[in-house]
Amino acid sequence: MLNVPKVKIGIVAVSRDCFPESLAVNRRKALVEAYAKKYDAADIYECPICIVESEIHMVQSLEDIKAAGCNALVVYLGNFGPEISETLLAKHFEGPKMFVAAAEETQDDLKGGRGDAYCGMLNASYNLKLRNVGNVYIPEYPVGDAEDCADMIHEFLPVARAVVGLSKLKIISFGPRPLNFLACNAPIKQLYNLGVEIEENSELDLFEAFNKHADDPRIPDVVKDMEAELGKGNKKPQILAKLAQYELTLLDWIEAHKGYREYVAIAGKCWPAFQTQFGFVPCYVNSRLTGRGIPVSCEVDIYGALSEYIGTCITGDAVTLLDINNSVPKDMFRESIEGKFDYKHTDTFMGFHCGNTCSSKLVSCSMEYQMIMARSLPIEVTNGTLEGDIVPGEITFYRLQSTSDNILRAYVAEGEVLPVATRSFGGIGVFAIPEMGRFYRHVLIEGGYPHHGAVAFGHVGKYLFEVFKMIGVAQDEIGYNHPAALPYKSENPFK
Repeated sequence: MLNVPKVKIGIVAVSRDCFPESLAVNRRKALVEAYAKKYDAADIYECPICIVESEIHMVQSLEDIKAAGCNALVVYLGNFGPEISETLLAKHFEGPKMFVAAAEETQDDLKGGRGDAYCGMLNASYNLKLRNVGNVYIPEYPVGDAEDCADMIHEFLPVARAVVGLSKLKIISFGPRPLNFLACNAPIKQLYNLGVEIEENSELDLFEAFNKHADDPRIPDVVKDMEAELGKGNKKPQILAKLAQYELTLLDWIEAHKGYREYVAIAGKCWPAFQTQFGFVPCYVNSRLTGRGIPVSCEVDIYGALSEYIGTCITGDAVTLLDINNSVPKDMFRESIEGKFDYKHTDTFMGFHCGNTCSSKLVSCSMEYQMIMARSLPIEVTNGTLEGDIVPGEITFYRLQSTSDNILRAYVAEGEVLPVATRSFGGIGVFAIPEMGRFYRHVLIEGGYPHHGAVAFGHVGKYLFEVFKMIGVAQDEIGYNHPAALPYKSENPFK
């Protein structure tokens, strides 16, 4: 996947001076061996310096993991641990960090071999707060043997990847949002608070760049690639050259404008003047770039692009951005869902967008015209959507948003796309999320979220939840779909 950081986690063992240093060192070695046996050894780096009650050791280990190219840190309490120097390491390391502690190994060695890291984790957490070292990843149960801790570190990997990616991300936007489309408007101040850069351009800038790419010698090769991807779904071959020209325009713009940032997402304009001036709609190109790890949101949805990028980093896979669009008709529910799947009618809805979902996430795809736009425009200027039903399977619907009063807020809900024919148009699927009706009312509506939501293909809610916490979203500002027995604050108890 392009446009996604490679994370290398430095593992630094720490030891209290009243415990044998060898206890922490040997446990660190066992942890590294366990990780390499089960996962990719290239993910981690074993720092040879064990911090033993020493600020000098802290500086040495910090320099060592930096020299090794580590962009994430695990502080491993091999025993109780030196609460000052270990938290200083976290304070001075620039990047995502995690604390994890060693469990006791056997009842036969609870004298000389007891490490008390269970206790040390409490003091570590207290000292982190004393030093205002926030946003440290601590697993739900952060104490384990070598295999347990290896699993915890592996679960930290996608979280760290997203945090690193955001720290080096630039969002490039084109054009103000469409007229009468306030839904995706949000203050950009929180982007800067997150460390994300934004470059705002006009449609005219983009149109000029597009025209300069006329007769670009690379266009025929891009067209061939599009033809191969579309196969029998190539219903609008006459538009492929223009779409290829537009794709090259965006890719060249990224290279020329990303500046000192390493990763890019795009918030693009797609109506109302786009079709009449460019002569097509950009949906298919958006889908192709998103499939390569360069999310392109529709309708200048800046926080939609940001959300998509987080999902791309976590999954290493294509994501999409959909409208939480329409209810499932009752006759469709009775015929295709009721009695076959364990969902109520209010648990279901249709997620839709015009044609921005990657072909790999559609059951089958075809190049079509944008039906909604064609109601008021000539069909020939609305070609360029990629249509098809979204592949059935597990999904996570989520969004990171700045509210109108500049507060970061997010939601996460796991569910699935059902294997039910939509009988509709665009990139669309029948979605089911447990207790969606209540979630819709008491999180989406109550929280003032726009209709766009990002979709990751898989259940990745636990990773998204941790990322949102690490980047500074207050825990009570992260919404999720409550089970039936857990009411929302705004839910009327007198039903």
